[in-house]
Parts: sequence; structure tokens; C-alpha cells
Amino acid sequence: MTTATPIKQLNASSPDFESRLEHLLAWESVSDDAVAQTVSAILAEVKSEGDAALLRYTNRFDRLDADSVGQLVVPRERLQQALQRITEEQRQSLEVAAQRVRSYHEHQKQSSWSYTEEDGTVLGQQVTAMERVGLYVPGGKASYPSSVLMNALPAKVAGVDEIIMVVPTPGGEINEMVFAAAAIAGVDKVITVGGAQAVAALAYGTETVPKVDKIVGPGNIFVATAKRSVFGTVAIDMIAGPSEILVVCDGGTDPDWIAMDLFSQAEHDEQAQSILVSPDADFLQKVQASVDKLLPTLQREQIARQSLTERGAFILVKDLQQAAEVANRIAPEHLELSVEDPQALLPSIRHAGAIFMGRYTAEALGDYCAGPNHVLPTSGTARFSSPLGVYDFQKRSSIINCSPAAASSLGQVASVLARGESLEAHARSAEYRVVAED
Repeated sequence: MTTATPIKQLNASSPDFESRLEHLLAWESVSDDAVAQTVSAILAEVKSEGDAALLRYTNRFDRLDADSVGQLVVPRERLQQALQRITEEQRQSLEVAAQRVRSYHEHQKQSSWSYTEEDGTVLGQQVTAMERVGLYVPGGKASYPSSVLMNALPAKVAGVDEIIMVVPTPGGEINEMVFAAAAIAGVDKVITVGGAQAVAALAYGTETVPKVDKIVGPGNIFVATAKRSVFGTVAIDMIAGPSEILVVCDGGTDPDWIAMDLFSQAEHDEQAQSILVSPDADFLQKVQASVDKLLPTLQREQIARQSLTERGAFILVKDLQQAAEVANRIAPEHLELSVEDPQALLPSIRHAGAIFMGRYTAEALGDYCAGPNHVLPTSGTARFSSPLGVYDFQKRSSIINCSPAAASSLGQVASVLARGESLEAHARSAEYRVVAED
């Protein structure tokens, strides 16, 4: 006997649609005062005490009995051993995924550029990679080897000199696939520490953990709060919210497929959000029937059920153009265009982290092996943010090389503007290069 899962029903043409949608999308990001106070104390202690504080918190929170942080550094040979300990099928799948992710991100590489003006002045940009990046990977049962590939490989393609990976091993529990993924991705150093203390170590540096330029990778609320707190000392990728999927379907896709696509995000956690948008009211009911039929077959049924009940929705629209408008309003992390002609609808899509085109392109393929990055903007931030990519690990320096003639002509312009701002030294510095006319 199946149990009905009451999913909210919205109509995009109703007068109260915007208010109901606003309520549905509402999600409080990292804002817990108690968590913030705990994280603040941890950050301060690791910053001042280094390895001693890092070891103390690691032993306490991960139930370890290590004598030094150095003892928690994973030898390169141990990572290679993991490749032998996982199954051949797992190793091949990791390698195929890594090859595809690397190949896709090779297309994102940016090169230095310049141009020369008529008077000989050279202007341009020098593009360089960051020197050292920290990669946070959740440990224990919530381990994601795919995140290792998605975060480490773009950094490698960008030319980052050194990638430091931190991964907690609560109770000494090691995920061999995470270690194997680190070996395949070419991670330079792995240290089995986690939590806010690991973020602090990466941000400030300790005797064992080198200070990095940027911290990337997912984590729990303590990790997210710590990343937000150290931003400015180091760069971070983003503060990620719950997983999201929005499926736009014209009614022509198997409703079981759509139901399972919605489950693919709902099973992440209770705060995940799965939304289906369709102009076909009968199809929405068919998907509801599929949800009720298939949900009890999931191992993570209770998580997915709570997610769908509390944050899921079916939205009826008048046509696919209105569906695109709703999608842009939501700006989802993952957007499936499960329609007959997705290419025709694509120009109407302005805000989405990743767009999955057609009936056969399940979002799950993007999570693992399609090639594009699965680190995506959430909670509507796709309006102004992009997927993690090679460009996140590269910096740009402006290049200005003035010819004598340009220094003279530009110096006159700069002098006028500088004196207009009452910055005399600026003006005089420029004026020194001005050549007096005969």
C-alpha cells in the first residue's frame, strides 16, 4: 500500500502566486547564533595556537587519539592503495568521470592577452593561476568522491601549484573512493581533519597545514559558517544552500522518469527543493501518482518525503513561455528542460546554474560524469553567480606599458582629473612624463 505525498499545488496565473512562491522559496542561510559563536572560538584558537588547537578539536570532534597533526597527513602511497582497494568498476567509473570533467574544463582556460595602440602603448591582461588552494571534502558516511573530482580538476586545469585536501575521518572511518578520487585528480596533499578547525587551518596556516589562497568544497553548517567568516582572509567558492531541481515538462516525458528526477534532489536532505512546472494539468496528476508509487521504493524515503512535502511544488503554467518566466524567477541550481524542443526554449532561460536539455538528460548525469561542474549556485544566486570553473582558480592582472608619446598625452588628462580630486602627488607624478610642446 502506497502513502500519498501531499505536494503543494501552485498556479502561475493565480493572483496569490507570487506570495505563495516567495513563501515556498524562503530559506534561511547560515544564521545560527550558537553555531556562529562556536565557530568564532574555533577560528580564533586555531589562528593563535596552530597545530595544537587543530589537533585538540580534531581528536574531540572526530573521536580520534592522534598525537600530532603530522600523523594525520595521508602519504601519497596510501592514496594509490585506495585505487587498488576499490572495485575495478568503481575505479573505471572514477577515471571516466575524471577524464570527462578534465576535458570539459580545458575549454574554460583563459589566456593572457594584449593589444598595441597606434602610439606603441601596450594594454592587456596577464592571467595566472592561484598558488595554493584548499579543498574541503565531507567525511564519514556523507562522503562524495565526485566532489573531489569537481573541485580539484578545474584547479589543476587552471594551473594551481598545490591542492591541499582536508577530509574528516570520524571514528577513523575512511572512504576509499574519496582517497582514490584524490589520487586520480592529482591532489597534492591530503590531511584527515575537518570541521571549522580545518577551514581555520587552511585560512590562517599552521605548522603542518599551509595557508591557502582559496577554499572550495561543501560542508555542514559549521564548515559553511567558518568559510563565510574567513572570507576576505582567503577567497571561497560560495555559501551553498540546499540542493534544488526545477523540471519544466510539456507532458511528453514518462511521469516515472520525472518523479525520479525530482527524487534525485529530494533525497539529499530534508531542506532540498524539487519543483515541477508544466502547462499540462493532467500530467501533473500523473507525476503525483508516480511519486506516490515510487517513493516507498527509495532507501532514503523519509528524507525525500519530508523534502517534497515541505519544500516541493507542482506549478501549473499556461504555456512553456510562462514556464520559462517562472524558471527565471526561481533561478534554480539545476534546470531540466524535459520538452520536445529544448533548444527553442533555451533562449528564454536567463537564470540557472546548469541546464539539462531534453527528455533523456537526467540531472544525475551532471552530478557525476557529464563533464560540466556540479558545484552550482543555489537559493536564487544563479541570477548573479556561475558554476565553479577554471576561471575561479585564475587571477587577472592588468598590463599597462605606455610609450613616451602616450605617457605625455595621457599624463595631461590624468593631471586634470587628479587636480580635480585634489590629489596633487597624482597630478605631479603624471606631469613629470609630459613632454613640453615646442
